[in-house]
Amino acid sequence: MRIADKMAFNQVNQNLGKNRADMSELQNEAATQKRINKPSDDPLATARVLAARTEEHSNSQFIKNINNAKSFLEFSDQSLGELSDILVRAKELAVSQSNDASGNAETRNVTASEIEQIYNQSVQIGNRKLGERYVFGGSKTQMAPFNHAGEYFGNDGDMKIQTQKDSFVAMNIPGNQVFLGRGLGQDGISRPRYETPTTVKDLKEFQSEEIQRQQQNQEVEQNFVQTRGPASDLRQSRADKQDPVTGGGGVNIFSVLKGLEISLRSNDKEGVQEALDTLDQAISQVVLSRSEVGSRIMAINNTMDSLQKAVVDNKTTASQLEDADAFQVISDINKTDATLKATLETSGKLIQPSLLDFLK
Repeated sequence: MRIADKMAFNQVNQNLGKNRADMSELQNEAATQKRINKPSDDPLATARVLAARTEEHSNSQFIKNINNAKSFLEFSDQSLGELSDILVRAKELAVSQSNDASGNAETRNVTASEIEQIYNQSVQIGNRKLGERYVFGGSKTQMAPFNHAGEYFGNDGDMKIQTQKDSFVAMNIPGNQVFLGRGLGQDGISRPRYETPTTVKDLKEFQSEEIQRQQQNQEVEQNFVQTRGPASDLRQSRADKQDPVTGGGGVNIFSVLKGLEISLRSNDKEGVQEALDTLDQAISQVVLSRSEVGSRIMAINNTMDSLQKAVVDNKTTASQLEDADAFQVISDINKTDATLKATLETSGKLIQPSLLDFLK
């Protein structure tokens, strides 16, 4: 077969182009330290790397959500710890003034002043803020949940954050559960009174049920009969005398403290003695809420560990698929450089001067 000069030139040009393209790709790998710089380098590995990066970004966002929820829950736990401490102090004062041997009208009146300060402090704890959000207002975080009389203006809503795919954790405890004892079941487990409506029909049903509950509460308050002395003031808002830990409803902490204060100021020894049981209920109620917060913190800590491990695993998987072997790349560069030089040398010998060179 006759080999024309044009055919030889095209072959030399093609070989030089291929060698230069290989050298360019190797230099790019050495510069980026990545084996895959475009999808065509390895389509299957590229798909797996993109999936790993997507999961890594999702896990990173979940970790941010957990850090936000963890700070909120830890602040709630700190506040509940302070509330438990002041209730224990109130019980100590009530015990000291519950008999005539250690208390009299004068000492009870002085003790009532301290109980009043404890009441004010409990209201302040109920109105604690973290950043710009009230901690115990339910999903109403932009307004104070309690006034000085202990009335609740929040709701039962949970602020849920996503910790994993299809997994959510409530980052708050509604104030009416902690301070008013609402939402405590007969098994001692605190739970919301309703599920968050997801459709218009569910929302209308929820609104009608909420109206019925409000009417029932008003009827209970209207039918309340005051039984004895000024110390029985505000006792209609106490739920019952069952301990929430052993199975029953909760108590209104503000009413308990206010009733104790009134009993002390009126020198009502029986009222002070009666307040001991309700103070025990109040302390158990706060401890129960605090244990729920602690269980949530433990759960999100375990989730955090899993997510951090998943992030590391995804980074490892992506690195194994797309990172270049530096020693192999340098070896290939040297090899390709030698091939390119050899191609240039042989090309010079292949394309010899033609007759046209002598006619110039």
